[in-house]
Amino acid sequence: MITRTTTAPDGATLGWYSVGTGPGLLILHGAMESAVSHRELAEALSDRFTVHLLDRRGRGLSGAYGSSPEVEDVRAVLSATGAQNVFGVSSGAILTLQAASSIKKAAIFEPPLFASSARPVAALGQLDASLAAGDVLDALVTGMIFAEMGPAFLRRLPRPVLRRLTALGLRADARRTGVDGYVPMGELGPLLHYDFTLSAEASGPFDQYAGITADVLLLNGTRSPAYLRESVVSLAQVLPSARHVQMDGLDHGAAGNASQRGKPAVVASILRDFFA
Repeated sequence: MITRTTTAPDGATLGWYSVGTGPGLLILHGAMESAVSHRELAEALSDRFTVHLLDRRGRGLSGAYGSSPEVEDVRAVLSATGAQNVFGVSSGAILTLQAASSIKKAAIFEPPLFASSARPVAALGQLDASLAAGDVLDALVTGMIFAEMGPAFLRRLPRPVLRRLTALGLRADARRTGVDGYVPMGELGPLLHYDFTLSAEASGPFDQYAGITADVLLLNGTRSPAYLRESVVSLAQVLPSARHVQMDGLDHGAAGNASQRGKPAVVASILRDFFA
């Protein structure tokens, strides 16, 4: 993969990896991810597209969050690459919706959007309190509970138990080696503030997205949390010309690398047909 950079409106460096040949396709990762989280998906699509894997702010190739809205980063990278197609995952899907006026074709995978902002606002307040206290571990637990990640029984455990289990996961994750560009969980935890903020600010009546004119593909996994599936269904109701595909047996990690229980080949097949 080739490394490329451009400059954001606020002067920060924005970096991404490019692979393949053909029309440009930008992939925007979600929370607790970085560009390389979708490396295998990019490789699977590289026979038909020039795929760009952006490191969103605070990760790997890109600088820290600054004064300009993150959607302006997306527009800057679209301009620098000439790409007109975008696949957005989770909070990256929210950014894709926000940048839709600059996009020809947009694939939207399970954005954490709600008809009311009350739930993400409450979670953001709890998360920010933990981060203000320097307790990244507690912020990660809040993130897991809010996002409903992992088995349901796990989230029902007492918070002190979840903290201990998360601490074990952090130590194991810190020992990961051999993956170029990998950003450890301990560094990603504080960045949840920006993903939660995106969810809180973008939630509300879904008809705010009714004016999107880009060609849209809406995707969800049948095993994903109910609120994510409902988000996609709500978008389908206000974007009647959008195509909606449910991926049987897959969950919110479907677009990730196989080592993280993703199914990149399945997702690539669907995206290849849509973006072609």
